[in-house]
Amino acid sequence: MRRWPAPRHWRARVAGVAMIFACAIVAPHASAQKNQGPPNALQGFSQNRDEPVKIRAASLEFRDKDKMATFTGDVYVLQGDTEMHCKVLVVFYEEETGTRAVKTAEPGPSGDRQIRRIEAKGNVVVVQKDQNATGDSATFNMRENTVTLVGNVVVTRGADVLRGQRLTVDLTSGVSKMDGGRVDGIFQAGPRAPPDPRNSAEKNNTAEKNSTAEKNNAAEKSNTPEKR
Repeated sequence: MRRWPAPRHWRARVAGVAMIFACAIVAPHASAQKNQGPPNALQGFSQNRDEPVKIRAASLEFRDKDKMATFTGDVYVLQGDTEMHCKVLVVFYEEETGTRAVKTAEPGPSGDRQIRRIEAKGNVVVVQKDQNATGDSATFNMRENTVTLVGNVVVTRGADVLRGQRLTVDLTSGVSKMDGGRVDGIFQAGPRAPPDPRNSAEKNNTAEKNSTAEKNNAAEKSNTPEKR
């Protein structure tokens, strides 16, 4: 076991990790038009796949025998404009054998490794611009090419909200499934109409007139002699 008590910045360029994060929150209907389906906060990792994946935590522990690395304490993951927060992030890896997995470009202390599974635990929150995805835990399985978000799952984008207990996505087939209990969704019917610029102009003109009238009244009062 190898332990680093408090690294402030631990960077890992993970080739292909974006494909695990990408599309984790997918529309129940894959044929939904662009920007009209349910929220997809984790898609930001795919959009920023050329960016390095940066991980920060209070402590990092390697267990060579168990082939796992554990980030603990206010874990923060950043890729481009997409970020993830959780309490604990566990990375399960294996020595490079040519199997289908994700290889780290910056290996750990004992050589090249391939990531086979990532588990995020404790108040998992993913934010990408105006989109958010939250759950109790998330599992990214590289071998099965699936993503699972479990426990009080809430996905939002603007006024759109999707709630459930478990969301499983098969990235190979593109099939997503929300189950484990009741599923609730609220989706905005269409884009909101832009504000009418004429209304703004009318408001500005009214405000200017009121301001001018107040100034004139104040000036008249100041010029009126006081009665004795």
